[in-house]
Amino acid sequence: MKVKPRNLGKTYIDKTGVRKFREWRGIKDTLYDYAWWCVMWKDMIKFVLKSPVQVVKGIFKYRWMLTYLSLPQFLDRQLEGMRGIQLKAGHILYDVIVKHTIDIIGTEFDADQKLGGDKALAERIICFDELVPTEIMAGFPNLIGIPVQTIPIFLSSMINQHISEVYLDSIENFGVPADVCPLPSAESGIAIEGDYPIFGKCFISCNMPCDGSVMTSAYQDRYFKLPTYCLGVPLRYNDEVDAQEYAIEEIKGCIAFIEEQTGEKFDWAAFKTAMDKYNEVTQFHFDLWDINRTDYPQVTGNVPWLYRMYSFHLHGGMDDRFLKADDKVRKLMEDGYKKKLPCTLEMRHKALVWSCPANYYTNFSNWLEQCWGIVSVMDMETHVGNVMVDTSTQEGLLLGLAQLYQRTTMRKHTKGGYKNALNEMWSIADAFNCDTIIMYDQISCKGMDGLQGMFDEQARERNINFIWVQQDLMDPRTISRRDMRNQVNSYMTSVLREEPLDPTLVDFDDCDAF
Repeated sequence: MKVKPRNLGKTYIDKTGVRKFREWRGIKDTLYDYAWWCVMWKDMIKFVLKSPVQVVKGIFKYRWMLTYLSLPQFLDRQLEGMRGIQLKAGHILYDVIVKHTIDIIGTEFDADQKLGGDKALAERIICFDELVPTEIMAGFPNLIGIPVQTIPIFLSSMINQHISEVYLDSIENFGVPADVCPLPSAESGIAIEGDYPIFGKCFISCNMPCDGSVMTSAYQDRYFKLPTYCLGVPLRYNDEVDAQEYAIEEIKGCIAFIEEQTGEKFDWAAFKTAMDKYNEVTQFHFDLWDINRTDYPQVTGNVPWLYRMYSFHLHGGMDDRFLKADDKVRKLMEDGYKKKLPCTLEMRHKALVWSCPANYYTNFSNWLEQCWGIVSVMDMETHVGNVMVDTSTQEGLLLGLAQLYQRTTMRKHTKGGYKNALNEMWSIADAFNCDTIIMYDQISCKGMDGLQGMFDEQARERNINFIWVQQDLMDPRTISRRDMRNQVNSYMTSVLREEPLDPTLVDFDDCDAF
């Protein structure tokens, strides 16, 4: 039976991607969606009222702050077309992300010396490079770990596709070539523009996984002027002998550095408690993946990977709200699976999404699902940090933490040999019974580009739908959202000769949209 299209594209205001009116999802789902929309506004208003002076100062001081006021529109995009369990799970998981992000922004503004913040609070903060997850801070319960790039640029670029442009222009005018990966370029541009808040007792960086990221470290060092520990993380992490011994010693060195700079002692009991909770969060993702391997996946698309990246990098077992959200979603997933409920209107293709997604189009997987019935059941960014930490001994805790840091974003698949990117992709595609792979071609990533020939050759051997989607991570001026969609449209119509589920989503202009 042919599925009746929802005509979602007809609700957009031209060139904006903004809806003329809220999506009608039936009485029950529409009311549920609206209720959570109100909760989000409540949280945002509460945040402003808690520290109104600091918030107003931040809005006038930092151009990226205004981006967060468009958060409701961002969530509408992420949850477009969803119904039932998908919609409920999405709202629950995004809610905890919103609440945790608001807490971080509030702490940053309260401590920011540019805004006249609390000096004592500022000196309780340990600044992190965002490629170093904050789990180690669980052992310092009196201190606060904050990845300094996350709020100004990484998350804000997901909400507003154009926020990175001014920072990219700034760093390029400073002399950095335009073909450098836009992520470290934008991060460095923020330093050039003076748009990082100032706080912190010391800084934890790492040996960066690419040359572009090394540039970020240099600019941040000059900007923050803080004592810095560069955490050495083995790149060939599959070497289970020498590499792990070295990794553990680096972790010990980092702990000693924080103790020396702050006068705080590492609390092994607090660290163990947090890592037990971290394992619970990881188990939730394992459970989600197990269900998505079946013919009845329940939580798909952009929600799992955004939640996984966030919980892995920023949660660190230190916020019980994530555990409560996980429990709610787990019950929804298990119930849906037992009842064999479909996750979407029609699942034509089970897809694995691989390589780095575009920050300026985080809901691309959602568009795939709503327009073409291509359901993303797993992706590369979700499959990070998938280690259960042995919390029974201090040695097990150290080894587990070291292994987590080796399997973080960018490192897990792009370092340690080509098999970590190539062989693991095929292994996951087989495990999830995927007939389609959406392969992001991040045109500024020199590492992954070197494997393009091998990807193509092996895809032909396997006779699998292999769709290349070029994008530029944080710069929509190079390859727009519309360009990304058109690459899929061309494949689906010319190669597979399929008709879209929703013809109104095939082509629309969102060039000026957030």
